[in-house]
Amino acid sequence: MSSSTTPPPGSAQLRADCERCFGLCCVVPAFAASADFAIDKPAGQPCPNLRPDHRCGIHTELRQRGFPGCTVFDCFGAGQQVAQVTFGGRDWRDAPETLPAMAEAFAVLRPLHELLWYLTEAVALRPPADLLGELERARAETVALTEGDPTRLRTVDLAAHRDRINPLLSRASDAARAPGGADRRGAHLLGVDLRRVDLRRANLRGALLVGADLRGADLSLADVTGADLRGADLRGADLRTTLFLHQTQLDAARGDARSGLPAALTRPPHWTALPLTPLRQPSRANAPTRRGRRR
Repeated sequence: MSSSTTPPPGSAQLRADCERCFGLCCVVPAFAASADFAIDKPAGQPCPNLRPDHRCGIHTELRQRGFPGCTVFDCFGAGQQVAQVTFGGRDWRDAPETLPAMAEAFAVLRPLHELLWYLTEAVALRPPADLLGELERARAETVALTEGDPTRLRTVDLAAHRDRINPLLSRASDAARAPGGADRRGAHLLGVDLRRVDLRRANLRGALLVGADLRGADLSLADVTGADLRGADLRGADLRTTLFLHQTQLDAARGDARSGLPAALTRPPHWTALPLTPLRQPSRANAPTRRGRRR
C-alpha cells in the first residue's frame, strides 16, 4: 500500500497489545542484572518469566521481584505489528526458525512506531499549515516503512529517517511553546531541586532528570521528548499540557493523586503507595544557584 492511500495510525495501533503479540519484548532485548533487572538475559533468549501463552508470569509483581525496567518498556505497538502483519500471525514457538528474522524486524519497527507516536502527537498540536503538511507527509512515509516485509525492513536506514523527522518535531515543539521558556535541552539535572525553577514552556528534550525534585512544578507546555524521568518526584506537578509526555516516563517517575496528567495517560498504580506529604516551598538555601540553572 502506498503512503498516499495508507490511513494515519490511530492511538490503538501505537499502543502495545500483548494479546496479539508473541512476547517479543520478553525475548528480543538483552538486559543485564542491575537495579532495573534481577537477572542477566541474552538477546533473543526468552525471559524465564515468560509463560507458554506469551504472558509474563510475574506481571503484577515486576517491581517487587526486581524487574522495574520491564514496567517502563513500551513497544508502541511494534510487537503486534511484527506478530500479526509482518509475519502474518506465525508464532515463533511453532516455527522457531522465524525468531531471528522476527527479532530483526522488531528492532526496526519499534523505533519506527515510536517516531509514529511522536509524529501523531505533533500533528495533534495543529502547527502552522506548512509544517502540518510536512508532518503528515512524514507520518505517511513512516507508516509505509512499517508495512514492509522482513527483507524490506532490513534495508530501512533508521538513523537517516530519524534525522529527517527530528527537525520537524522540534519545529512543532517551538510553535506550540511560543514564546519559549528556558532552554534545557540535554541538561544534566540529576537529583536537582527544581521546585523554584520556572519550567513553563521549557525545552527539556533529552534532559536527564533522574531523581529530580519536581514536586508542585508547573510543566505546562514544556517539551519532555526523551527526558529521563526515572525516580523524578512529580507529586503535585502540573503535567496536563506537557508536550510529548509518554506513559513510560510517568511509569518511571514518582507521583501522587495531585499530579495533573493529560487525559490520554494513566496514573501509574505504584504512585498510590506514595504518601501525600505537604508541598512545602524550598528554602533559599536549597534553591539552585545561578550557575546550576544555566546550561
